[in-house]
Amino acid sequence: MAITGDEDRPPLRMSVPQAWNHTAAEAATGALIALHERNRSGRGQHVEVSAQQALALATQGYILSAAVNETTAKRIAGGIKAAALRIQLTYPARDGHVSITHLFGATVGPPTRRLMEYVYDEGFCDAATRDKDWIEYGHLLATGQEPIEEFERVKGCIAECTASKTKGELLKAAMQRRLLLAPMTTIEDVVTSDQLAFREYFRKPTGGGAAAEIDFPGPFAKFSATPLQNCSRPPRVGEHTQEILAELERLSPPDRSPPGAAPESATPLAGVKILDFMWALAGPSATRILADWGATIIRVESSTRLDVCRTIRPFMDGDEEPEKSAVFHSTNAGKRLITLNLASPEGKQVALDLVRWADVLAESFSPRAMKTFGLDYETLRSVNPDLIMLSTCLMGQTGPLAMFAGYGNLAAAITGFYLITGWQDREPAGPFGAYTDYIAPRYNALAVLAALDHRQRTGTGQHIDLAQVEAAMHFITPALLDYTANGNVQARLGNRDLNWAPHGAYPVSGEDQFIALACETDEHWRALCTLIPALDGEDPGFLHADQRLARQDELDETIAAYTRTQDGYQLEQKLQAARVPASVIQNSPELVKDPQLAHFEHFIGLPHHEGGETVVEAARIHMSRSNPSVDTSAPTFSRDMMFVLNDVLGYDDEKIGELLVSGALE
Repeated sequence: MAITGDEDRPPLRMSVPQAWNHTAAEAATGALIALHERNRSGRGQHVEVSAQQALALATQGYILSAAVNETTAKRIAGGIKAAALRIQLTYPARDGHVSITHLFGATVGPPTRRLMEYVYDEGFCDAATRDKDWIEYGHLLATGQEPIEEFERVKGCIAECTASKTKGELLKAAMQRRLLLAPMTTIEDVVTSDQLAFREYFRKPTGGGAAAEIDFPGPFAKFSATPLQNCSRPPRVGEHTQEILAELERLSPPDRSPPGAAPESATPLAGVKILDFMWALAGPSATRILADWGATIIRVESSTRLDVCRTIRPFMDGDEEPEKSAVFHSTNAGKRLITLNLASPEGKQVALDLVRWADVLAESFSPRAMKTFGLDYETLRSVNPDLIMLSTCLMGQTGPLAMFAGYGNLAAAITGFYLITGWQDREPAGPFGAYTDYIAPRYNALAVLAALDHRQRTGTGQHIDLAQVEAAMHFITPALLDYTANGNVQARLGNRDLNWAPHGAYPVSGEDQFIALACETDEHWRALCTLIPALDGEDPGFLHADQRLARQDELDETIAAYTRTQDGYQLEQKLQAARVPASVIQNSPELVKDPQLAHFEHFIGLPHHEGGETVVEAARIHMSRSNPSVDTSAPTFSRDMMFVLNDVLGYDDEKIGELLVSGALE
C-alpha cells in the first residue's frame, strides 16, 4: 500500500481484496511442489505460506531498495516517484483513461520512441521532442543534462494527444504502431471483450440451478493434451456429505513406498530440467520459484536486446548498469545463464541441443517470435517428443489481440484492475506497477508442475498457452460475478470495503506514516471502541455492520483524529493485543527490518562478480522436510557460459571456439 495511490492522500488498497489470492496461489504452487517430491520419496510434508511474503512480490522488487542502498519509491497516482523523478503510467483519453509504459533504456526506449512519433504525427509535439534520446533519457535525467521540467513538458504533450482520442482509437494505434499502451476497461468491458469471447474464456458451470446460468471466469491456461474442463456449479451446503463419507469407507490406505525413493536430502524438483526463454517479470519469476526447489534452469538471454528487468530499479547503490539491477538478480537467482544469438544458424543449433536436454521449455514472447526463430512447438516436438512447452504472454496465442504486447501495467488496465483502484472523486490510481506480472508467476509455475505430473504418469509432453490476462482475472472474480449475476459494475472505493467498517488507512505520527485497520466483526468494533475514547462517548459499541457502513465518514474522522497523535508501532501493538486487525503501512526501509520477515530470512545477500553484494528475496514457500536451494552469487552474463557448453552440452574446446567465431555466443 505504501507505493499505491495519490501522494497527498493515504496509501491505497485495491477495492477487490487481493492479499489472500496471492497467498492461495503461492500455497497451491507449494502443494504441487510437495506432491512432486512425494511421488519420489513416498512421504508427505507440511507446506506453509506467509501472506506477507506472498504479497511482497507485488512490490516489483522495490522492497529491496533499502537493502541495496537505493532510493525508496514513493506513491503517486498512476505511477511511481523516485526522488524528483515522477514516472507516469496513467493518461487521459476522450472517453476515459489509458495506461502507457512510458520508460527509457535499451529495451523500453524504442517503444517510447514509437510513442513520440505518434504524438508528433498527431500534431502534439515538435520534431526535437520526438527525436530525444529515449535510450539514454533516464541517464540524462539522472545527471541533470535533461531538466525534470522538460520531462514534465513531454508528459504534457503525451497527455494532450491521448486526451484527444477515444480508448478505441488509441488501442488501434497501439496495435498498428506497437505502442506500449492499453485502455482502462470497466468490469462490463472485460466481460464483453471480443478477445475473451474468441478464446471462449467465460464459462457457465455444469450441474443446473441458478448458478449454472452465470458466466464464471474460465480456465487459467489452455493445455493441448489435458485441457481444463468446465467446473461444476458451486455445491449446496451438505450436498455431498453422504457421498464423501461412503467413499472414505471404501478407501484403503495408499501405498507411499515407490521403488527407489529419493534420499531425504534431495530438493523436491531435483532432476527437473528447464530451458528458460522468459523475460521481464511474469515469466522469470515463475522459473525462479522452480529454481528455489531444485530444478535446473538454463536461462537464454541476449546481451544486445536486454531483458527489461536489467533496466529498472532498484539498482545496487543506484548503479544503472545492466548487471546491477537488484530486481533482475532476485527474479533470476538460482538459474544458469547463457547468451545466444538466435538469429544465427549456430546459435539456433545450440538452442536445439538445449531443447534435447530439457524437460520443459518456457517462453514469454509474442506469439510470432518463437516461430520466427524456428523454435515453435511443432518444430521442438520433432527434436524432443516428450517436451513440455509453456508459452505465456499478455493475451494468449490466439484471438484479435494476440499480438498485443506489453507489460503487466497494460494487462492490468485492459482487465479492469485500474478502474477499481483509486479514490471515487479522482482519476484511477491503478494498482502499483506491472500488477498482473505478480499474479501470473504462480499460474505459470502451476501449469508447468501440472504438466510435469501428467508427463510422469503418461510419458507425454504438451503445449501450454497461458494468457496473463486470463489468469489474472481470477483475482477479481467477485467483481466479475457481481456483473454477470447482478449487472453491477464495481468502481473504485478508496480504502472502503463493501462489507466491513471502519476500514481504512489512518495517519499516525511522523511524515507520511499510516496504520491500516479493519473491523470485520462486531467483536473487532467493540474492542476498537475500548481503545479510542471518542468512540465510547455515545456507546457505539452496539452499532452493527450495516449501521457502521452508513456512518463511515463520521467514524473515519473520529479514528483519524485519535491515530494521528499516536506512534504507529505502539498503536499497532495495542490494536493487535485487543484482536483488532491492524498493521503499520511499511515501505522498504521498514520491511528490511521487519522481525517477521527476518524470522523467515526473507532477504538473502549474494556476492556480485563485479564486486559488492546484492540482495534478493528468499523463497516464499516453506516446507517441513524440504529446504529451498540458495544461489551462491548474483546471475551475470558471463558467469555460466562454460558450465552450459561443457558440462550440460558436452561441447569440446574446438566446438566452443567455432561458436565464438561465428557470433552465436553474444
